[in-house]
Amino acid sequence: MDSREYGFEGATPDVHGYAHVSHEATLVGDVAVAANANVWPGAVLRGDVGPVVVGRESAIGDNATLHAATVGEKAMVGHGAVLNDATVGDGALVGFNSTVSEATIGAGSIVAMGTVVPPGYEVPEESFVRGMPASVTPLAETAIDPEAVFEAFNSGDYANLAQRHADLF
Repeated sequence: MDSREYGFEGATPDVHGYAHVSHEATLVGDVAVAANANVWPGAVLRGDVGPVVVGRESAIGDNATLHAATVGEKAMVGHGAVLNDATVGDGALVGFNSTVSEATIGAGSIVAMGTVVPPGYEVPEESFVRGMPASVTPLAETAIDPEAVFEAFNSGDYANLAQRHADLF
């Protein structure tokens, strides 16, 4: 076990052999990181009061904090984001320094940088979420090209960046 992986009350982190978890990330207790996911430096995944699950091919940015949270497949959680008792659907993006607490972000949705999603929100699939507190608009009603946004973060260059950082992971 890496020195930044800690057991808690019998539960220990489970990191798939093809996942990339930085030596500078901290994983505590009931944490699962799936294949080809990446967890960047400074991230804290704390599975003490509930599990933390990071789905296949998802990315958890630098200094993000996940506490009792689930992130689906091919999702992005930006630098400095906080997920507390939250669920992020497949293919969703949570922007830098956003906070999602006791809420659900639907698949394919985009949460803008700095957004605060308060308890009780159930963001529908393919929505654009922004503001403090959050307001929700169907992506189809915005000028945002979700394919371009997701391509920018899931392109081969960015998706394979973790593999190129041999010493960091």
